Amino acid sequence: MADEIIVKRVTNEVDKMKFIKFPWKIYKNNPNWVPPLIFDVKNNLDTKKNPFYTHSKIELFLAYREGEICGRIGAMVNDNHNKFHEDKVGFFGFYECINDKEISKALFDAARVFLISEGKNIMRGPVNPSTNDEVGVLVDGFNLPPVILTTYNPEYYNALLEDYGFKKAMNLFAYQLTDALIKDKARMDKLERVSQVVLKRENLKIRKINLKDFDKEINILHEIYNKAWEKNWGFVPMTKEEFIHVGKMLKAIVDTDLVYIAESEGKPVAFSLTFPDFNEVFIKMNGRLFPFGVIKFLLNKNKIKGIRVFAMGIIKEFQKKGIEAVFIRNTILEAIGKGYQKADISWVLEDNLPMVQTAVNLGADQYKTYRLYDIEI
Repeated sequence: MADEIIVKRVTNEVDKMKFIKFPWKIYKNNPNWVPPLIFDVKNNLDTKKNPFYTHSKIELFLAYREGEICGRIGAMVNDNHNKFHEDKVGFFGFYECINDKEISKALFDAARVFLISEGKNIMRGPVNPSTNDEVGVLVDGFNLPPVILTTYNPEYYNALLEDYGFKKAMNLFAYQLTDALIKDKARMDKLERVSQVVLKRENLKIRKINLKDFDKEINILHEIYNKAWEKNWGFVPMTKEEFIHVGKMLKAIVDTDLVYIAESEGKPVAFSLTFPDFNEVFIKMNGRLFPFGVIKFLLNKNKIKGIRVFAMGIIKEFQKKGIEAVFIRNTILEAIGKGYQKADISWVLEDNLPMVQTAVNLGADQYKTYRLYDIEI
């Protein structure tokens, strides 16, 4: 048949590169899409070098019609997730597809068959490749480019997923603080008062990260990270090797003035991690550092106007005590001094009420929503 759909498993490096480059077809005329750095995607999918794959496996699929690639998907089995949650959830991710229900169905069918063969009964996603990475389908907020390490997709993706039978598993919110809100004296005065109360009541000392002692600091962050999120929906503890691997990748974009560790009586109890929004630079580089991407990077990295409050980890004993407000206060004051004009706070699980309330109290705008989907298989 002329319009027959064929889904092929990716088995070699040539096809893997086709898999990696396919999004350029989907977003060719979309000014809000930020092309990922190709070497970053290759690193993420490298089953020999990425320690995620020491406990997980992935299969990649490409959908063809009349010899032309029309879609892609990855299917992942995360053994650490299944052990931690005592479930049989499998995952899909790296999903990109033209606006065609039959192509999309063929992709999900391929992922479903693989996950069933691995003994899974739920397919969840998208995650690229886990909930510790980029996650979710963008549901609203298509009018703005994504910030660093967040996803973007055409509006029709949600319809394709729901047509296949996927149901919402969890929403994740992104909040934005604009320059006007950051400089709102009344709000900032209130935030300052709350912060001083919390600091005194909890006997906290806030310090900036010291990357000259990278090994020690990464160990601190790893311990807090796994303790802080263990009760969060969908959380999977990261192995030390995974955390170090990610830490080394992110080290290149860290602004040490925007990363804080909270200590109580000398013991680290929380951290806050904020990045400059390097997507403002990457959007001009078309996925490549060479030959001209490096020049664009160097010319534009000091012109970044936004930041992303990426993560706040607080150990159980210090949760719901207002430490979020202290971190936000410190981050805003430092950001203003460095010339940043807006801040994204994401992702926030819809059931993370303390963080939702913190964003609301700040007057932040909930400007994007992402969604994770489930389907029984």
